[in-house]
Amino acid sequence: MLYDADCPLCTHIRDWLTKRPQLVPLEFVPAGSPAARTRFPGLDHGSTLEEITVVGDGGQVYRGAAAWIVTLWALRDHRRLAHRLSTPSGMRFAKGAVLAAAKWRGAPAVGRAYRAANGWAYRAADGWAYDPRDGWHHTPPGCGSDACAAP
Repeated sequence: MLYDADCPLCTHIRDWLTKRPQLVPLEFVPAGSPAARTRFPGLDHGSTLEEITVVGDGGQVYRGAAAWIVTLWALRDHRRLAHRLSTPSGMRFAKGAVLAAAKWRGAPAVGRAYRAANGWAYRAADGWAYDPRDGWHHTPPGCGSDACAAP
């Protein structure tokens, strides 16, 4: 499993997974790292930092919801859940869970220093504001509510 070693949510999940009894051994490799590039030279390593990616022992590549389902399938106590999530209705739920995790990962209080260091910061000084109902909004500095509105 490739994971973002600089993401608090990602490392928390990695730590949780390492403590679970595994039917299939899970190995964790920091995404985008030299180790990941050496082990998996054919992967788009930039995308592995954006979306959970699991590489199977036969070289299969799983991304997003499918990666979570494969990971749960490897755990003794979660294999039944993985089977339920692999159904069409379960897959919709799994995709929703992945989107929720992505939203949490991008939340303003999570990983602020990490996002700023990697150019992902949404700063109020740059005109960004977060509304929990519908996400980020940008008003360029110097533009009031209607000062820069398109004609």
